[in-house]
Amino acid sequence: MFRSPARVFAALNAVRPPDQVVPIMGKAVVLGGSVAGLLAARVLSDHAESVVIIDRDDLQVSGERPGVPQGTQLHALLPGGFLQLERLFPGFREQALAQGAIEAPPAARRNYLDGRRKVVVPDDADSLAGSRPLLEGLIRQQVLRLPNVKTVTARATGLVCDGAVTTGVHCDVGGLAGVESGDLVVDAMGRSSRLSDWLEQAGWERPVARRMPVHLNYATALFRRRETNPELAVVLALHSPGMSSDVAGAAFFAVEDGRWMAMMAGYGENRPGRTADDFVHRLREQFPPEFGEVAGGELLGDVQTYRHADSRRRDFHTLKRFPAGLVSVGDAVASFNPVYGQGMTAAALHAACLSAYLRSGPDLGAPARRFFALQKVVVDAAWSTSTSADLALPHVNGPYPRGYRVASWVSRQIVAATVTDVTTARRFNEVVSMRAHPRSLATPGVILGALRANRRAR
Repeated sequence: MFRSPARVFAALNAVRPPDQVVPIMGKAVVLGGSVAGLLAARVLSDHAESVVIIDRDDLQVSGERPGVPQGTQLHALLPGGFLQLERLFPGFREQALAQGAIEAPPAARRNYLDGRRKVVVPDDADSLAGSRPLLEGLIRQQVLRLPNVKTVTARATGLVCDGAVTTGVHCDVGGLAGVESGDLVVDAMGRSSRLSDWLEQAGWERPVARRMPVHLNYATALFRRRETNPELAVVLALHSPGMSSDVAGAAFFAVEDGRWMAMMAGYGENRPGRTADDFVHRLREQFPPEFGEVAGGELLGDVQTYRHADSRRRDFHTLKRFPAGLVSVGDAVASFNPVYGQGMTAAALHAACLSAYLRSGPDLGAPARRFFALQKVVVDAAWSTSTSADLALPHVNGPYPRGYRVASWVSRQIVAATVTDVTTARRFNEVVSMRAHPRSLATPGVILGALRANRRAR
């Protein structure tokens, strides 16, 4: 039915909004005003006469949202996600910079692995650095300016179906029950989405849920930034699982309002940086000098902590029975170990799947199987990238996919080669930034090149 996953992935990365808006439905309803929900609403605005976003938070109010408990933590906008946002919202870069975001071209990004500085890839894609509230807020501003998009502050409580077709959702609006009708309903309710329960209650199949326990502990702090235009905007330092360290890694980004946002992470019972003294001490003593320079600035506010128990996915694409007029996007389908920064970029690619599906002239009276097949390519790519790395962690006990030992050895060789070899680093960066499918690394040329680079380095 489709081309190879690598070609599908490449096609999705090239998806652009249609030149001419041609509505194929009356009203679309999006459940959740998350980044995934907002991007889905942006795509739907090209194909529906009206779009309604339902969220428990008042989306007209700017700033941090109670519905995003992880919003205080450091978030990465990968180059792949940045490219998607620029296509959906022409001029996004300039508007983000005007609101305080910081440019992060390749020369302004630095990576370390086990204390060794990685080679700089000269032609890597640009990105932006900024806090989650700034980036999400700008996306929300762009979407809510669209003339056919409106918001409803309410809690969705269940599906409304007419036979085998979803026709809307039940809502609780200030304690009053109501119904929001629509020709297409999009579930963007995040990791805690209740769609599986609703399907089961209505007599449909419940999607198989898979989980990978990771038990990640985050700590994030803000520091005063003296430089208006810092030479380095993004610095990451990761420790391999085999290192005898209770810190998995750290990072700092230049963000708006003259601040550095620094993050530290550990797994299992390791919770580094829970106190300000511990946070500052570890940045100075356990990471490259750039981290100590950031930690030497004024600490702004308290250290914010967050715990991520597991990566999870819901396999809607496997369902044999599924109602028409219903799709799911973002963390409601799959959420990953956040240390890899895939969340916002995966949401943008789900929006690209929705755009490709709606432009194919679908029968909205039939299940959206083409959409879920496209989305599976994105989910599989992100899932394989994150879980293959998670399986190397000492406290993660599987499940291990077939051929894991060989694949793990190859992966270690490629990662090691990224420290010194530009060609390998470029191919690797394309995959981790979600601009290329992971299979593009599993070629004889890439593997042999990595082995040669590692032999030279030794």
